[in-house]
Amino acid sequence: MDTSFRTLGDHLRHWRQQRRLSQLDLACDAGISARHLSFIESGRSQPSAELLLRLAEQLEIPLRSRNGMLLAAGYAPRYQERALDDQAMQQARGAIEAILHAHEPYPALAVDGHWHLLMANRALAPLLRGVDPELLQGQVNVLRLALHPRGVAPAIRNLKQWRAHLLERLAHQSQRSADPVLAALLDELSGYPDENAFSTADDAGCGATDATDAIAVPLRLDAPDAPGGQLSLISTTMVFGTPQDITLAELAVETFLPADSGTAEALRAMMALHAAPAS
Repeated sequence: MDTSFRTLGDHLRHWRQQRRLSQLDLACDAGISARHLSFIESGRSQPSAELLLRLAEQLEIPLRSRNGMLLAAGYAPRYQERALDDQAMQQARGAIEAILHAHEPYPALAVDGHWHLLMANRALAPLLRGVDPELLQGQVNVLRLALHPRGVAPAIRNLKQWRAHLLERLAHQSQRSADPVLAALLDELSGYPDENAFSTADDAGCGATDATDAIAVPLRLDAPDAPGGQLSLISTTMVFGTPQDITLAELAVETFLPADSGTAEALRAMMALHAAPAS
């Protein structure tokens, strides 16, 4: 929830400027006069909760921040933030678990709005071999795990490319949400040693390219048991389409798909080995 904004006008002005809209633009989109919007921002007019939510919808304000805006206007928060193990979230959690399980033998995980790991399928574990156990303790941050020098980073062959992709995505998310936690995470990850600190194969030379690079940024991981000694993956992101709960609104399911037949075969073999009962 936004604590840096003292008044409703501060909230609205921040988000309107963040979206690069004039008062006239926003007023037209929301179906009110620019004069009315100006009075709301200056504190001369008290809008209804319904009008505030209409403005928030036009500005694509995150649900968490909409609650802050409602509180600043003297209204009760509209959106709850339930834990995934809450009874009301049973169906949503079941859907996430079904997606993760059905995606095996390919890796998939669910993260919250700050990239903390919530759930993962069994196919993820083999990809984390060699990671410092300390990074897997407590609340695990997936981006920190990926880019930390003692995390997955040393095994990423195209680290320069993948790092740039993740940081660009995080920067966009931070800018759109105005979330100070994401801004701090971006500062932290940007300060990690750059790709030159690791002797990854693709970054050391000109960088191997194939048809995958033309359609998506691949993740290439060292995998001695895989054909060619590497796994090549492309990622997809799934979100809930019409969430009315903060947890669901901020949750994302990240799935990885094989970019070639060799990777698909290797992932199936790794999954079978990992899932086999100990003798």
